[in-house]
Amino acid sequence: MIELFSLSGCPFCAKVEAKLDELGLEYERHEVPRARANRDHVQELSGQRGVPVLVDPAHDVTGMPESDDIVAYLEETYSGE
Repeated sequence: MIELFSLSGCPFCAKVEAKLDELGLEYERHEVPRARANRDHVQELSGQRGVPVLVDPAHDVTGMPESDDIVAYLEETYSGE
């Protein structure tokens, strides 16, 4: 299952969630701490502490950052399904 690490009120996260919903994809959302210093798990996944971060085990994506990259990936990977 796709996992999304995000933060409430984050416009970049909202953009990714909107794309996931538009494509009808099921995903598990993980709320991250507001303080970047407390996002060790996010850093382990993606190499940075910002969100959103996408994990898609079905396609060997282990920690994709950057909302524009995530949206492009989702469109390319799932828009034809």
